[in-house]
Amino acid sequence: MRFLLCLTVSALLSFCPVFISPLHAGHGVSIDGTLKYGKGFTRFEYASDKAVKGGALVLHDLGSFDKINPYTLKGVAPTGIDSLVFETLGVASLDETFAKYGLIASDIELAADRLSVTFTIDQRATFSDGSKITPEDVAFSLETMKTKAHPAYQAYFQDITRAEVLDGQRVRFHFARENRELHLIACEVPVFSRKFYAQHEFDGSAMVAPVGSGPYLLEDIKPGKGVTYRRNPDYWAKDHPTRRGMFNFDTITYKFFKDQIVSVEAFKANEFDFMYVNVAKQWARDLTGPKFTSKTIIKETLKHENNAGMQGFVFNIRRPLFADRRVRQALGLAFDFEWANSKLFFNQYTRCTSYFSNSPLAAKGVPQGLELSILEPFRGKVPDQVFTEPLTAVTTEHPFSLRDNLREAKRILTEAGWQVKDGVLKNSAGTPFSFEILLVSPMFERVMAGYVKNLAKLGVIATYRTIDPALYIDRIQRFDFDMMVNSYGQSLSPGNEQRNYWHSSAADRDGSRNYIGIKDPVVDELVDRIIYARNQEELIAVTHALDRVLWYGHYVVPNWYVASHRVVYWNKFARPETLPLYYSPDQLLMTWWIKEDGR
Repeated sequence: MRFLLCLTVSALLSFCPVFISPLHAGHGVSIDGTLKYGKGFTRFEYASDKAVKGGALVLHDLGSFDKINPYTLKGVAPTGIDSLVFETLGVASLDETFAKYGLIASDIELAADRLSVTFTIDQRATFSDGSKITPEDVAFSLETMKTKAHPAYQAYFQDITRAEVLDGQRVRFHFARENRELHLIACEVPVFSRKFYAQHEFDGSAMVAPVGSGPYLLEDIKPGKGVTYRRNPDYWAKDHPTRRGMFNFDTITYKFFKDQIVSVEAFKANEFDFMYVNVAKQWARDLTGPKFTSKTIIKETLKHENNAGMQGFVFNIRRPLFADRRVRQALGLAFDFEWANSKLFFNQYTRCTSYFSNSPLAAKGVPQGLELSILEPFRGKVPDQVFTEPLTAVTTEHPFSLRDNLREAKRILTEAGWQVKDGVLKNSAGTPFSFEILLVSPMFERVMAGYVKNLAKLGVIATYRTIDPALYIDRIQRFDFDMMVNSYGQSLSPGNEQRNYWHSSAADRDGSRNYIGIKDPVVDELVDRIIYARNQEELIAVTHALDRVLWYGHYVVPNWYVASHRVVYWNKFARPETLPLYYSPDQLLMTWWIKEDGR
Protein backbone atom coordinates (compact mmCIF):
# COMPACT_ATOMS: atom_id res chain seq x y z
CA MET A 1 0.00 0.00 0.00
CA ARG A 2 2.74 2.45 0.86
CA PHE A 3 4.50 1.90 -2.49
CA LEU A 4 1.25 2.58 -4.36
CA LEU A 5 0.56 5.64 -2.25
CA CYS A 6 3.94 7.15 -3.09
CA LEU A 7 3.27 6.67 -6.78
CA THR A 8 -0.16 8.28 -6.44
CA VAL A 9 1.19 11.34 -4.64
CA SER A 10 3.99 11.72 -7.18
CA ALA A 11 1.49 11.52 -10.03
CA LEU A 12 -0.69 14.22 -8.48
CA LEU A 13 2.28 16.52 -7.88
CA SER A 14 3.35 16.27 -11.52
CA PHE A 15 0.20 18.15 -12.55
CA CYS A 16 0.73 21.20 -10.36
CA PRO A 17 3.59 23.55 -9.42
CA VAL A 18 5.95 22.00 -6.87
CA PHE A 19 8.28 23.98 -4.64
CA ILE A 20 10.64 21.56 -2.94
CA SER A 21 12.97 22.90 -0.29
CA PRO A 22 16.31 21.17 -0.88
CA LEU A 23 18.13 19.41 1.94
CA HIS A 24 21.39 19.05 0.00
CA ALA A 25 21.98 20.78 -3.32
CA GLY A 26 25.01 21.56 -5.43
CA HIS A 27 28.11 19.99 -6.92
CA GLY A 28 28.01 17.04 -4.56
CA VAL A 29 25.94 15.23 -1.94
CA SER A 30 26.63 13.06 1.09
CA ILE A 31 24.73 11.27 3.81
CA ASP A 32 25.10 14.07 6.36
CA GLY A 33 25.58 17.09 4.09
CA THR A 34 29.35 17.40 4.63
CA LEU A 35 31.82 17.21 1.75
CA LYS A 36 35.60 17.18 1.69
CA TYR A 37 35.75 19.07 -1.60
CA GLY A 38 33.94 22.39 -1.79
CA LYS A 39 32.29 23.97 -4.80
CA GLY A 40 34.94 25.07 -7.26
CA PHE A 41 37.49 22.38 -6.38
CA THR A 42 39.82 21.62 -9.26
CA ARG A 43 40.81 17.97 -8.68
CA PHE A 44 40.83 15.19 -6.12
CA GLU A 45 43.90 15.22 -3.86
CA TYR A 46 45.02 11.76 -4.98
CA ALA A 47 45.22 12.95 -8.62
CA SER A 48 48.13 15.10 -9.83
CA ASP A 49 48.27 18.31 -11.86
CA LYS A 50 51.62 17.03 -13.15
CA ALA A 51 50.08 14.04 -14.93
CA VAL A 52 51.07 13.67 -18.58
CA LYS A 53 48.77 12.22 -21.21
CA GLY A 54 50.10 9.59 -23.57
CA GLY A 55 51.52 6.10 -23.89
CA ALA A 56 50.09 2.62 -23.69
CA LEU A 57 49.03 0.64 -20.63
CA VAL A 58 48.84 -3.14 -20.98
CA LEU A 59 47.06 -5.16 -18.28
CA HIS A 60 45.82 -8.72 -17.93
CA ASP A 61 42.80 -10.71 -16.86
CA LEU A 62 41.93 -14.38 -16.57
CA GLY A 63 39.49 -16.26 -18.78
CA SER A 64 37.76 -14.52 -21.67
CA PHE A 65 34.61 -12.61 -22.61
CA ASP A 66 31.61 -13.39 -24.80
CA LYS A 67 29.57 -10.18 -24.71
CA ILE A 68 30.05 -6.41 -24.60
CA ASN A 69 27.36 -5.15 -22.22
CA PRO A 70 28.60 -5.39 -18.59
CA TYR A 71 25.13 -4.78 -17.11
CA THR A 72 23.30 -7.94 -18.23
CA LEU A 73 23.06 -11.37 -16.64
CA LYS A 74 24.21 -13.83 -19.27
CA GLY A 75 27.82 -14.06 -20.35
CA VAL A 76 31.05 -12.27 -19.42
CA ALA A 77 31.90 -8.73 -20.55
CA PRO A 78 35.44 -7.47 -21.21
CA THR A 79 37.24 -6.03 -18.23
CA GLY A 80 37.15 -2.26 -17.82
CA ILE A 81 34.22 -1.40 -20.07
CA ASP A 82 31.93 -0.30 -17.23
CA SER A 83 34.46 2.20 -15.86
CA LEU A 84 36.15 3.34 -19.10
CA VAL A 85 33.28 3.59 -21.59
CA PHE A 86 30.20 4.22 -19.44
CA GLU A 87 29.68 6.95 -16.85
CA THR A 88 27.27 7.71 -14.05
CA LEU A 89 25.44 10.80 -12.85
CA GLY A 90 27.85 11.21 -9.96
CA VAL A 91 31.10 9.63 -8.77
CA ALA A 92 32.69 8.95 -5.41
CA SER A 93 36.00 10.37 -4.28
CA LEU A 94 38.36 7.68 -3.04
CA ASP A 95 39.16 9.49 0.20
CA GLU A 96 35.60 9.83 1.52
CA THR A 97 33.12 7.17 2.56
CA PHE A 98 29.66 8.71 2.19
CA ALA A 99 29.81 11.25 -0.65
CA LYS A 100 29.19 11.61 -4.38
CA TYR A 101 30.23 14.45 -6.70
CA GLY A 102 28.36 15.37 -9.84
CA LEU A 103 29.77 14.18 -13.17
CA ILE A 104 27.07 13.94 -15.82
CA ALA A 105 24.95 15.86 -13.31
CA SER A 106 26.27 19.36 -12.68
CA ASP A 107 23.84 19.86 -9.79
CA ILE A 108 22.30 17.33 -7.41
CA GLU A 109 19.38 18.37 -5.21
CA LEU A 110 17.96 16.13 -2.50
CA ALA A 111 14.42 17.10 -1.48
CA ALA A 112 13.78 18.10 2.13
CA ASP A 113 11.53 15.08 2.63
CA ARG A 114 14.29 12.84 1.16
CA LEU A 115 11.76 11.20 -1.16
CA SER A 116 13.28 12.46 -4.40
CA VAL A 117 16.50 13.78 -5.90
CA THR A 118 16.77 16.14 -8.87
CA PHE A 119 19.69 16.05 -11.30
CA THR A 120 20.61 18.91 -13.60
CA ILE A 121 22.49 17.55 -16.61
CA ASP A 122 25.80 19.27 -17.35
CA GLN A 123 25.30 21.23 -20.56
CA ARG A 124 28.72 20.02 -21.77
CA ALA A 125 27.88 16.33 -21.31
CA THR A 126 27.91 14.35 -24.56
CA PHE A 127 28.07 10.77 -25.71
CA SER A 128 31.01 9.51 -27.75
CA ASP A 129 29.05 10.05 -30.98
CA GLY A 130 28.84 13.77 -30.18
CA SER A 131 25.15 13.80 -29.23
CA LYS A 132 24.01 15.64 -26.11
CA ILE A 133 23.08 13.69 -22.99
CA THR A 134 19.48 14.53 -22.19
CA PRO A 135 17.13 13.97 -19.24
CA GLU A 136 15.30 11.51 -21.50
CA ASP A 137 18.52 9.46 -21.76
CA VAL A 138 18.76 9.43 -17.97
CA ALA A 139 15.12 8.36 -17.55
CA PHE A 140 15.64 5.63 -20.14
CA SER A 141 18.76 4.46 -18.30
CA LEU A 142 16.99 4.12 -14.96
CA GLU A 143 14.09 2.20 -16.51
CA THR A 144 16.54 -0.07 -18.33
CA MET A 145 18.52 -0.82 -15.18
CA LYS A 146 15.32 -1.62 -13.31
CA THR A 147 13.81 -3.89 -15.97
CA LYS A 148 16.47 -5.32 -18.31
CA ALA A 149 19.76 -5.27 -16.42
CA HIS A 150 21.33 -7.98 -14.28
CA PRO A 151 18.96 -8.88 -11.40
CA ALA A 152 21.51 -7.54 -8.92
CA TYR A 153 21.13 -4.06 -10.42
CA GLN A 154 17.36 -4.38 -10.44
CA ALA A 155 17.42 -5.14 -6.72
CA TYR A 156 19.93 -2.38 -6.01
CA PHE A 157 17.83 0.31 -7.68
CA GLN A 158 14.41 -1.07 -6.72
CA ASP A 159 13.59 1.71 -4.23
CA ILE A 160 13.97 4.32 -6.99
CA THR A 161 10.42 4.10 -8.26
CA ARG A 162 10.55 6.24 -11.39
CA ALA A 163 12.20 9.10 -13.27
CA GLU A 164 10.35 12.32 -14.09
CA VAL A 165 11.69 14.59 -16.83
CA LEU A 166 11.19 18.17 -15.60
CA ASP A 167 12.59 20.16 -18.52
CA GLY A 168 15.41 20.17 -21.05
CA GLN A 169 18.12 19.90 -18.40
CA ARG A 170 16.55 18.34 -15.30
CA VAL A 171 15.30 14.91 -14.29
CA ARG A 172 13.90 13.86 -10.92
CA PHE A 173 14.15 10.38 -9.38
CA HIS A 174 11.34 9.47 -6.98
CA PHE A 175 11.90 7.10 -4.05
CA ALA A 176 9.58 4.50 -2.53
CA ARG A 177 10.49 5.56 1.01
CA GLU A 178 13.04 7.57 2.92
CA ASN A 179 16.52 6.07 2.88
CA ARG A 180 19.66 7.77 4.18
CA GLU A 181 21.75 6.86 1.11
CA LEU A 182 19.29 6.42 -1.75
CA HIS A 183 20.27 9.76 -3.28
CA LEU A 184 23.86 8.47 -3.40
CA ILE A 185 22.71 5.21 -4.98
CA ALA A 186 20.77 7.24 -7.56
CA CYS A 187 24.05 8.90 -8.56
CA GLU A 188 25.37 5.46 -9.55
CA VAL A 189 22.88 4.90 -12.38
CA PRO A 190 24.96 4.49 -15.56
CA VAL A 191 23.72 6.70 -18.38
CA PHE A 192 23.02 5.07 -21.76
CA SER A 193 22.32 6.51 -25.17
CA ARG A 194 18.62 6.00 -25.85
CA LYS A 195 19.32 6.41 -29.57
CA PHE A 196 22.00 3.69 -29.60
CA TYR A 197 19.86 1.15 -27.78
CA ALA A 198 16.92 1.87 -30.03
CA GLN A 199 19.08 0.36 -32.76
CA HIS A 200 20.82 -2.38 -30.72
CA GLU A 201 19.31 -4.81 -28.22
CA PHE A 202 20.40 -4.01 -24.67
CA ASP A 203 20.89 -7.69 -23.89
CA GLY A 204 21.97 -8.68 -27.38
CA SER A 205 25.03 -10.79 -28.16
CA ALA A 206 26.47 -8.74 -31.03
CA MET A 207 30.06 -7.61 -30.48
CA VAL A 208 29.34 -3.96 -31.29
CA ALA A 209 31.28 -1.15 -29.64
CA PRO A 210 28.74 0.81 -27.57
CA VAL A 211 28.16 4.55 -27.50
CA GLY A 212 29.10 5.79 -24.04
CA SER A 213 30.16 9.03 -22.44
CA GLY A 214 33.36 7.88 -20.73
CA PRO A 215 37.01 8.78 -21.28
CA TYR A 216 37.68 5.81 -23.58
CA LEU A 217 36.29 4.25 -26.74
CA LEU A 218 36.21 0.51 -27.29
CA GLU A 219 38.59 0.25 -30.24
CA ASP A 220 39.63 -3.38 -30.76
CA ILE A 221 37.75 -6.53 -29.79
CA LYS A 222 39.41 -9.95 -29.96
CA PRO A 223 37.20 -12.51 -28.20
CA GLY A 224 39.29 -15.00 -26.31
CA LYS A 225 42.43 -12.90 -26.58
CA GLY A 226 41.97 -9.30 -25.52
CA VAL A 227 40.42 -5.89 -25.84
CA THR A 228 41.83 -2.39 -26.40
CA TYR A 229 40.38 0.96 -25.37
CA ARG A 230 41.55 4.25 -26.88
CA ARG A 231 41.31 7.57 -25.08
CA ASN A 232 38.59 9.71 -26.63
CA PRO A 233 40.22 12.96 -27.85
CA ASP A 234 36.82 14.64 -27.67
CA TYR A 235 35.98 13.43 -24.17
CA TRP A 236 33.59 15.99 -22.76
CA ALA A 237 34.82 15.78 -19.13
CA LYS A 238 38.60 15.77 -19.64
CA ASP A 239 38.87 19.01 -17.60
CA HIS A 240 36.14 18.11 -15.12
CA PRO A 241 37.38 18.31 -11.49
CA THR A 242 36.46 14.67 -10.86
CA ARG A 243 38.49 13.65 -13.92
CA ARG A 244 41.43 16.07 -13.98
CA GLY A 245 44.76 14.24 -13.72
CA MET A 246 43.10 10.88 -14.41
CA PHE A 247 42.72 8.47 -17.35
CA ASN A 248 46.11 9.49 -18.74
CA PHE A 249 46.99 6.59 -21.05
CA ASP A 250 46.32 6.87 -24.79
CA THR A 251 45.42 3.18 -24.93
CA ILE A 252 44.55 0.55 -22.34
CA THR A 253 44.77 -3.08 -23.45
CA TYR A 254 43.69 -6.15 -21.50
CA LYS A 255 45.26 -9.46 -22.46
CA PHE A 256 43.52 -12.63 -21.33
CA PHE A 257 45.35 -15.63 -19.91
CA LYS A 258 44.25 -19.12 -19.00
CA ASP A 259 45.31 -19.01 -15.35
CA GLN A 260 47.28 -17.06 -12.78
CA ILE A 261 50.41 -19.21 -13.09
CA VAL A 262 50.75 -18.47 -16.79
CA SER A 263 49.99 -14.79 -16.27
CA VAL A 264 52.84 -14.39 -13.73
CA GLU A 265 55.35 -15.75 -16.21
CA ALA A 266 53.89 -13.52 -18.92
CA PHE A 267 54.28 -10.48 -16.65
CA LYS A 268 57.94 -11.26 -16.01
CA ALA A 269 58.41 -11.59 -19.78
CA ASN A 270 57.07 -8.02 -20.12
CA GLU A 271 53.85 -9.00 -21.89
CA PHE A 272 51.94 -6.58 -19.67
CA ASP A 273 52.82 -3.75 -17.29
CA PHE A 274 51.07 -4.06 -13.94
CA MET A 275 49.68 -6.86 -11.80
CA TYR A 276 47.73 -7.03 -8.56
CA VAL A 277 48.95 -10.12 -6.70
CA ASN A 278 46.47 -12.11 -4.62
CA VAL A 279 48.44 -15.34 -4.23
CA ALA A 280 50.85 -15.42 -1.28
CA LYS A 281 53.22 -17.97 -2.83
CA GLN A 282 53.63 -15.91 -5.98
CA TRP A 283 54.31 -12.80 -3.92
CA ALA A 284 56.91 -14.53 -1.75
CA ARG A 285 58.67 -16.82 -4.24
CA ASP A 286 57.75 -16.30 -7.86
CA LEU A 287 58.16 -12.54 -8.11
CA THR A 288 61.86 -12.30 -7.32
CA GLY A 289 65.12 -12.10 -9.23
CA PRO A 290 67.54 -9.61 -10.83
CA LYS A 291 64.85 -7.45 -12.44
CA PHE A 292 63.26 -6.91 -9.04
CA THR A 293 66.60 -6.26 -7.35
CA SER A 294 67.59 -3.70 -9.98
CA LYS A 295 64.16 -2.00 -9.72
CA THR A 296 63.44 -2.70 -13.39
CA ILE A 297 60.32 -4.20 -11.90
CA ILE A 298 58.88 -2.59 -8.77
CA LYS A 299 57.31 -4.75 -6.06
CA GLU A 300 55.49 -2.99 -3.24
CA THR A 301 52.58 -3.04 -0.83
CA LEU A 302 50.16 -0.11 -0.93
CA LYS A 303 48.27 0.80 2.23
CA HIS A 304 44.51 1.24 2.21
CA GLU A 305 41.67 1.53 4.69
CA ASN A 306 39.19 -0.67 2.84
CA ASN A 307 36.63 -2.77 4.65
CA ALA A 308 37.96 -6.32 4.07
CA GLY A 309 34.54 -7.96 4.36
CA MET A 310 34.50 -11.75 4.37
CA GLN A 311 36.20 -14.38 2.26
CA GLY A 312 35.29 -17.99 2.90
CA PHE A 313 34.43 -21.45 1.66
CA VAL A 314 30.73 -20.92 0.93
CA PHE A 315 28.12 -23.58 1.66
CA ASN A 316 25.20 -23.81 -0.75
CA ILE A 317 22.47 -24.50 1.82
CA ARG A 318 20.00 -25.22 -0.97
CA ARG A 319 21.71 -28.61 -0.90
CA PRO A 320 20.06 -30.81 1.79
CA LEU A 321 23.55 -31.91 2.85
CA PHE A 322 24.29 -28.43 4.22
CA ALA A 323 20.84 -27.47 5.50
CA ASP A 324 21.73 -28.27 9.11
CA ARG A 325 23.68 -25.51 10.85
CA ARG A 326 25.44 -28.08 13.02
CA VAL A 327 26.85 -29.83 9.97
CA ARG A 328 28.25 -26.56 8.65
CA GLN A 329 29.81 -25.82 12.03
CA ALA A 330 31.45 -29.24 12.11
CA LEU A 331 32.95 -28.85 8.64
CA GLY A 332 34.35 -25.49 9.65
CA LEU A 333 36.25 -27.15 12.49
CA ALA A 334 38.24 -29.17 9.94
CA PHE A 335 39.97 -26.15 8.39
CA ASP A 336 43.45 -25.50 9.78
CA PHE A 337 44.11 -21.84 8.99
CA GLU A 338 47.32 -21.62 11.03
CA TRP A 339 48.87 -24.49 9.06
CA ALA A 340 47.82 -22.94 5.73
CA ASN A 341 49.08 -19.49 6.74
CA SER A 342 52.44 -20.86 7.83
CA LYS A 343 53.08 -23.51 5.17
CA LEU A 344 51.32 -22.00 2.16
CA PHE A 345 50.89 -18.25 2.75
CA PHE A 346 54.21 -17.31 4.40
CA ASN A 347 52.24 -15.83 7.32
CA GLN A 348 50.97 -12.97 5.17
CA TYR A 349 47.30 -13.21 6.15
CA THR A 350 44.97 -12.39 9.02
CA ARG A 351 41.98 -14.64 9.74
CA CYS A 352 38.54 -13.23 9.03
CA THR A 353 36.57 -12.94 12.27
CA SER A 354 33.70 -10.90 10.87
CA TYR A 355 31.68 -10.31 7.72
CA PHE A 356 33.03 -6.74 7.96
CA SER A 357 36.67 -7.50 8.79
CA ASN A 358 39.18 -4.69 9.23
CA SER A 359 36.51 -2.08 9.92
CA PRO A 360 34.51 -0.46 12.76
CA LEU A 361 31.49 -2.39 11.48
CA ALA A 362 32.92 -5.69 12.77
CA ALA A 363 31.10 -6.89 15.89
CA LYS A 364 33.28 -7.01 19.01
CA GLY A 365 32.75 -8.68 22.39
CA VAL A 366 29.14 -9.52 23.25
CA PRO A 367 26.19 -7.33 22.26
CA GLN A 368 25.41 -4.36 24.49
CA GLY A 369 23.36 -1.18 24.44
CA LEU A 370 21.53 -0.38 21.21
CA GLU A 371 22.85 -3.50 19.49
CA LEU A 372 21.51 -5.72 22.27
CA SER A 373 18.11 -4.03 22.12
CA ILE A 374 17.99 -4.70 18.38
CA LEU A 375 18.76 -8.39 18.93
CA GLU A 376 16.48 -8.99 21.95
CA PRO A 377 13.29 -9.66 19.91
CA PHE A 378 15.12 -12.50 18.15
CA ARG A 379 15.95 -14.59 21.22
CA GLY A 380 15.01 -18.17 20.46
CA LYS A 381 15.11 -17.45 16.72
CA VAL A 382 18.90 -17.18 16.47
CA PRO A 383 21.64 -19.31 18.07
CA ASP A 384 22.24 -18.56 21.76
CA GLN A 385 25.90 -17.79 20.99
CA VAL A 386 24.77 -14.57 19.30
CA PHE A 387 24.15 -13.19 22.80
CA THR A 388 26.85 -14.95 24.80
CA GLU A 389 29.99 -15.42 22.69
CA PRO A 390 32.24 -13.00 20.78
CA LEU A 391 32.92 -13.74 17.13
CA THR A 392 35.89 -16.10 17.37
CA ALA A 393 37.42 -18.13 14.56
CA VAL A 394 38.45 -21.75 15.01
CA THR A 395 42.14 -21.96 15.80
CA THR A 396 44.87 -24.62 15.90
CA GLU A 397 47.52 -22.50 17.59
CA HIS A 398 47.96 -24.86 20.53
CA PRO A 399 49.55 -28.35 20.19
CA PHE A 400 47.16 -31.10 19.10
CA SER A 401 44.29 -28.62 18.78
CA LEU A 402 43.43 -29.83 15.26
CA ARG A 403 42.83 -33.23 16.78
CA ASP A 404 40.61 -31.63 19.42
CA ASN A 405 38.73 -29.71 16.74
CA LEU A 406 38.12 -32.86 14.72
CA ARG A 407 36.90 -34.69 17.81
CA GLU A 408 34.42 -31.88 18.45
CA ALA A 409 33.38 -31.99 14.78
CA LYS A 410 32.75 -35.74 15.07
CA ARG A 411 30.61 -35.19 18.16
CA ILE A 412 28.53 -32.52 16.41
CA LEU A 413 28.07 -34.67 13.28
CA THR A 414 26.92 -37.60 15.44
CA GLU A 415 24.42 -35.31 17.14
CA ALA A 416 23.20 -34.28 13.67
CA GLY A 417 22.63 -37.92 12.67
CA TRP A 418 25.88 -38.73 10.86
CA GLN A 419 28.14 -41.63 11.84
CA VAL A 420 31.24 -43.23 10.36
CA LYS A 421 30.59 -46.68 8.89
CA ASP A 422 33.37 -48.57 7.09
CA GLY A 423 35.46 -45.40 7.12
CA VAL A 424 32.76 -43.27 5.47
CA LEU A 425 30.46 -40.76 7.15
CA LYS A 426 26.85 -41.78 6.50
CA ASN A 427 23.37 -40.79 7.64
CA SER A 428 20.68 -43.13 8.95
CA ALA A 429 19.66 -43.99 5.37
CA GLY A 430 23.21 -45.07 4.57
CA THR A 431 23.88 -42.11 2.25
CA PRO A 432 27.57 -41.10 2.24
CA PHE A 433 28.52 -37.51 3.08
CA SER A 434 30.01 -36.49 -0.25
CA PHE A 435 30.36 -33.10 -1.98
CA GLU A 436 32.43 -31.17 -4.52
CA ILE A 437 34.25 -27.86 -4.06
CA LEU A 438 34.09 -25.78 -7.23
CA LEU A 439 37.18 -23.66 -8.01
CA VAL A 440 38.06 -21.13 -10.69
CA SER A 441 41.82 -20.90 -9.97
CA PRO A 442 44.23 -23.83 -9.70
CA MET A 443 46.13 -21.82 -7.09
CA PHE A 444 43.43 -22.73 -4.57
CA GLU A 445 43.96 -26.46 -5.10
CA ARG A 446 46.86 -26.61 -2.63
CA VAL A 447 44.65 -24.97 0.01
CA MET A 448 41.84 -27.41 -0.62
CA ALA A 449 44.18 -30.40 -0.54
CA GLY A 450 44.86 -29.83 3.17
CA TYR A 451 41.21 -29.13 3.96
CA VAL A 452 39.98 -32.21 2.10
CA LYS A 453 42.58 -34.33 3.92
CA ASN A 454 41.22 -33.15 7.27
CA LEU A 455 37.64 -33.79 6.16
CA ALA A 456 38.60 -37.33 5.22
CA LYS A 457 39.54 -37.93 8.87
CA LEU A 458 35.87 -37.32 9.64
CA GLY A 459 34.79 -39.79 6.94
CA VAL A 460 33.71 -36.98 4.60
CA ILE A 461 34.25 -37.60 0.88
CA ALA A 462 35.15 -34.15 -0.45
CA THR A 463 36.66 -33.43 -3.85
CA TYR A 464 37.67 -30.22 -5.61
CA ARG A 465 37.69 -29.27 -9.27
CA THR A 466 38.93 -26.24 -11.20
CA ILE A 467 36.88 -25.29 -14.26
CA ASP A 468 37.00 -22.67 -17.01
CA PRO A 469 36.15 -19.13 -15.75
CA ALA A 470 33.22 -18.67 -18.13
CA LEU A 471 31.69 -21.99 -17.09
CA TYR A 472 32.40 -21.19 -13.45
CA ILE A 473 30.54 -17.87 -13.66
CA ASP A 474 27.59 -19.53 -15.37
CA ARG A 475 27.38 -22.22 -12.69
CA ILE A 476 27.57 -19.93 -9.69
CA GLN A 477 24.99 -17.57 -11.24
CA ARG A 478 22.65 -20.58 -11.37
CA PHE A 479 23.76 -21.76 -7.88
CA ASP A 480 24.94 -25.04 -9.40
CA PHE A 481 27.60 -25.93 -6.83
CA ASP A 482 28.02 -27.58 -3.44
CA MET A 483 30.80 -25.39 -2.06
CA MET A 484 32.78 -22.53 -3.60
CA VAL A 485 35.22 -19.83 -2.53
CA ASN A 486 33.83 -16.32 -2.47
CA SER A 487 34.80 -12.89 -1.20
CA TYR A 488 32.08 -10.53 0.05
CA GLY A 489 33.56 -7.08 -0.31
CA GLN A 490 32.04 -4.43 1.94
CA SER A 491 32.01 -0.66 2.11
CA LEU A 492 32.02 1.47 5.24
CA SER A 493 28.42 2.39 4.42
CA PRO A 494 26.54 -0.89 3.90
CA GLY A 495 23.12 -0.48 2.33
CA ASN A 496 21.06 -1.80 -0.58
CA GLU A 497 23.76 -4.27 -1.67
CA GLN A 498 23.15 -6.27 1.53
CA ARG A 499 19.78 -7.26 0.10
CA ASN A 500 21.57 -8.93 -2.80
CA TYR A 501 23.96 -10.77 -0.46
CA TRP A 502 21.71 -12.18 2.25
CA HIS A 503 18.00 -11.40 1.75
CA SER A 504 15.39 -14.10 1.04
CA SER A 505 14.25 -12.20 -2.05
CA ALA A 506 17.65 -12.87 -3.66
CA ALA A 507 17.99 -16.54 -2.68
CA ASP A 508 16.26 -17.95 -5.78
CA ARG A 509 17.09 -15.15 -8.21
CA ASP A 510 19.68 -16.23 -10.75
CA GLY A 511 22.67 -13.93 -10.74
CA SER A 512 22.24 -12.69 -7.18
CA ARG A 513 25.12 -12.85 -4.74
CA ASN A 514 23.08 -14.75 -2.17
CA TYR A 515 25.14 -17.75 -3.18
CA ILE A 516 24.54 -19.33 0.22
CA GLY A 517 20.76 -19.43 -0.30
CA ILE A 518 19.86 -17.75 3.02
CA LYS A 519 16.13 -17.48 3.67
CA ASP A 520 15.89 -16.26 7.24
CA PRO A 521 13.27 -13.75 8.45
CA VAL A 522 15.70 -12.46 11.08
CA VAL A 523 18.38 -11.77 8.47
CA ASP A 524 15.75 -10.14 6.24
CA GLU A 525 14.68 -7.79 9.02
CA LEU A 526 18.24 -6.83 9.92
CA VAL A 527 19.10 -6.19 6.26
CA ASP A 528 16.07 -3.91 5.94
CA ARG A 529 17.06 -2.07 9.10
CA ILE A 530 20.55 -1.50 7.68
CA ILE A 531 19.11 -0.10 4.46
CA TYR A 532 16.72 2.22 6.27
CA ALA A 533 18.89 3.13 9.28
CA ARG A 534 18.23 6.73 10.25
CA ASN A 535 21.70 7.63 11.52
CA GLN A 536 25.26 6.34 11.84
CA GLU A 537 24.76 5.02 15.39
CA GLU A 538 21.83 2.87 14.30
CA LEU A 539 23.66 1.71 11.16
CA ILE A 540 26.67 0.50 13.14
CA ALA A 541 24.54 -1.25 15.76
CA VAL A 542 22.37 -3.07 13.21
CA THR A 543 25.42 -4.06 11.16
CA HIS A 544 27.02 -5.52 14.27
CA ALA A 545 23.80 -7.47 14.92
CA LEU A 546 23.72 -8.83 11.35
CA ASP A 547 27.39 -9.74 11.62
CA ARG A 548 26.68 -11.91 14.67
CA VAL A 549 23.66 -13.64 13.16
CA LEU A 550 25.54 -14.47 9.95
CA TRP A 551 28.61 -15.64 11.86
CA TYR A 552 26.72 -18.08 14.08
CA GLY A 553 24.71 -19.30 11.10
CA HIS A 554 28.00 -20.96 10.03
CA TYR A 555 27.25 -20.17 6.39
CA VAL A 556 30.92 -20.07 5.40
CA VAL A 557 34.23 -21.43 6.59
CA PRO A 558 36.04 -18.12 7.24
CA ASN A 559 39.23 -17.51 5.28
CA TRP A 560 41.63 -14.59 5.53
CA TYR A 561 42.50 -11.07 4.38
CA VAL A 562 45.48 -8.77 3.99
CA ALA A 563 45.18 -5.06 4.85
CA SER A 564 47.19 -3.80 1.88
CA HIS A 565 47.38 -4.15 -1.89
CA ARG A 566 50.33 -6.20 -3.18
CA VAL A 567 51.33 -4.95 -6.63
CA VAL A 568 54.16 -5.41 -9.11
CA TYR A 569 54.77 -3.24 -12.16
CA TRP A 570 57.42 -2.41 -14.71
CA ASN A 571 59.27 0.76 -13.77
CA LYS A 572 57.75 2.99 -16.44
CA PHE A 573 55.17 4.88 -14.38
CA ALA A 574 55.00 8.16 -12.53
CA ARG A 575 52.25 8.70 -9.98
CA PRO A 576 50.75 11.23 -7.56
CA GLU A 577 52.38 11.74 -4.17
CA THR A 578 49.13 11.12 -2.29
CA LEU A 579 47.40 7.75 -2.02
CA PRO A 580 43.62 7.61 -1.64
CA LEU A 581 42.14 5.84 1.39
CA TYR A 582 39.51 3.50 -0.08
CA TYR A 583 40.43 2.08 -3.46
CA SER A 584 41.18 -0.90 -5.66
CA PRO A 585 44.45 -1.19 -7.63
CA ASP A 586 42.56 -0.62 -10.90
CA GLN A 587 41.16 2.66 -9.57
CA LEU A 588 44.58 3.78 -8.37
CA LEU A 589 46.19 2.98 -11.72
CA MET A 590 43.88 5.46 -13.45
CA THR A 591 45.76 8.28 -11.65
CA TRP A 592 49.19 7.13 -12.92
CA TRP A 593 50.95 8.06 -16.15
CA ILE A 594 53.96 7.03 -18.26
CA LYS A 595 57.27 8.68 -17.27
CA GLU A 596 58.62 11.04 -19.87
CA ASP A 597 61.67 8.83 -20.52
CA GLY A 598 59.43 5.75 -20.59
CA ARG A 599 61.62 4.04 -17.99
